[in-house]
Amino acid sequence: MYDVRQFIFPGAIISSLILASFGYTVMARAPSSTNQTSDDQETTSTAPAEAVQKADSSISDAQNEKKNCSISDAFPHDVRQWCEQIMRHAKNNGLDPDLIAALIWQESGGNPTAYSKSGAVGLMQVMPRDGLAASFQCVNGPCFTNRPSISELEKPNFNIKYGTGMLAGLVNKYGNLREALKFYGPMNVGYYYADKVLNLYNTYGS
Repeated sequence: MYDVRQFIFPGAIISSLILASFGYTVMARAPSSTNQTSDDQETTSTAPAEAVQKADSSISDAQNEKKNCSISDAFPHDVRQWCEQIMRHAKNNGLDPDLIAALIWQESGGNPTAYSKSGAVGLMQVMPRDGLAASFQCVNGPCFTNRPSISELEKPNFNIKYGTGMLAGLVNKYGNLREALKFYGPMNVGYYYADKVLNLYNTYGS
């Protein structure tokens, strides 16, 4: 009679080896919880890093704007955003950039497409030859025949160039800034407009 143990024992060994091998394969293929956590941490950590880089870039842009702009920081951003054009045309006309900034703040708040009830257009609220302004009549005909068009004055650089040149011409004609601002602003208000602009200039200018 054969000893049954001769057949059972080797079979048990083979079965154990197969199970062990299968278990090793499963473990080898299973993702490590540590690596998964590490991957998650690495993925989520990039978002804050990008946010920091964008914040640094914004700060750098603001610092460069401040460094390159001679207009007082007290003026709002809506006005200071036109700093390059203000500085250029103020310098070309012998005027203080802060004065032009004050006038723009008073006239349009920095809105390049501002349009007044009387028909004045743009950052420095210049009366154009067309639109509502065309209805204003002077002794020799329409008052603003020689002015630029609405579409021209809606362009920020053109508007600042024209308005600054016009103010400089009034300063040369009348000899002082207050008198020039009186004639730059609305008619029949005396020095009310001029004093408002000068108050902004003296209060917020550097």
